[in-house]
Amino acid sequence: MLAGELALAGVDAAIVERRTSQDLIGSRAGGLHSRTIEVLDQRGIADRFLSQGQVAQVAGFAWIRLDISDFPTRHNYGLGLWQNHIERILAGWVSELAVPIYRGREVTGFAQDETGVDVELSDGQSVRAAYLVGCDGGRSLIRKAAGIEFPGWDPTTSCLIAQVEIGQEPLWGTRRDGIGVHAFSRLEDGLVGVLVTEQHVGNTGEPTLRDLSEALIAVYGTDYGIHSPTSISRFTDMTRQAASYRDRRVLLAGDAAHVHFPVGGQGLNIGVQDAVNLGWKLAQVVKETSPESLLDTYYAERHPVAARVLRNTMAQTALLSAGDRIEALRDTMSELLSMDEPRKRIAAMMSGLDIHYDLGEGHPLLGRRMPDLDLVTANGPLRVFTLLHNARPVLLNLGESGGFDITPWADRVQLITAKYAGNWELPVLGRVAAPAAVLIRPDGYIAWVGDGTATGLRDALTTWFGSP
Repeated sequence: MLAGELALAGVDAAIVERRTSQDLIGSRAGGLHSRTIEVLDQRGIADRFLSQGQVAQVAGFAWIRLDISDFPTRHNYGLGLWQNHIERILAGWVSELAVPIYRGREVTGFAQDETGVDVELSDGQSVRAAYLVGCDGGRSLIRKAAGIEFPGWDPTTSCLIAQVEIGQEPLWGTRRDGIGVHAFSRLEDGLVGVLVTEQHVGNTGEPTLRDLSEALIAVYGTDYGIHSPTSISRFTDMTRQAASYRDRRVLLAGDAAHVHFPVGGQGLNIGVQDAVNLGWKLAQVVKETSPESLLDTYYAERHPVAARVLRNTMAQTALLSAGDRIEALRDTMSELLSMDEPRKRIAAMMSGLDIHYDLGEGHPLLGRRMPDLDLVTANGPLRVFTLLHNARPVLLNLGESGGFDITPWADRVQLITAKYAGNWELPVLGRVAAPAAVLIRPDGYIAWVGDGTATGLRDALTTWFGSP
């Protein structure tokens, strides 16, 4: 995603990928939340994902379902789609943008100086880059080599997840007991998906078929004749977040910056959104349109988002524990979340629709996602998200034409004059006063709201898109 964002901005980017092909063994992440679908829609590629997956109400809190079908968004749902398909579609997109992928190689180290980073690869080659971004997962070599601390909480539970063939009909579906959460599900190609919580935390190394068998027998009294695994992996509720997302010319995104228990399906989603927050900022710094200090806003905006995910996944993990007291708490939470206000608040958090970057005091829209309005322009109807396909900022004038002169930024910012007759409505907040104009960043968040005058506009343009 980050490579695509940089390519759209005209920046020369390359991906170093350990895997030799696009094939991804195992299921990993299982879908996309509403805000991520919106982000993909902003780039004009959401349909590629929607056509391959299953639209569904996927938001939930500790498996308590949360319906968002009444939310004010074009995508008031989630998408069931395994990560291997998500990666394949994204790889197709970046190949259209002519981003090279150096496959079958991994980063073994790097050295940075005042002007760039020398990146050492496993084949003995080195690459010189202006910046290096570690999108290399929870065990990130980039993070460790940069000396960035990764504080947090040690694991309290450990799970095995696998794709196997099976000899006997299992107990399909999910169950919870004193050990934890377990499940059997039917997958593509006749395989069976297995999730089982282990009795003990602290097992290390690559899990084996025997480990899986023993864990199943402890829970079900049988392993149902599992055999021929295509993948077995272990994950825990270890919860950590990078103390900084940047060391000079080296940055972190996705799981390299934050890890947590996968309950709620938020990890892949906030990783993609990290990339979309960082991409346009990094591009402007590389092109010397903006000062390097713009990169400080990446950490300032995205660290609180991930910190909140860490907190809510720890809360959900606690709610998934066994015992009469936890069941009583769970019943209380279920009752609360059946009420409109709590449901909307928690569902907006889980789906990423309530993200609010602190851009100071002002209109409720400031720092929030721009709704995908159906605009009327002199050239016909136009969706807001269509304006963001090329990842360029937009000054949307909803008043009289000719009200703004942004000539010094004309090469960077699109000025669009349009009308919108409907109500402005945001998740959780509800209806808000219609603005006279909005400045929309390439990531779809509102950087300035106009009241009919240009007060503060030049400052906002300079802050986000460089000096005139």
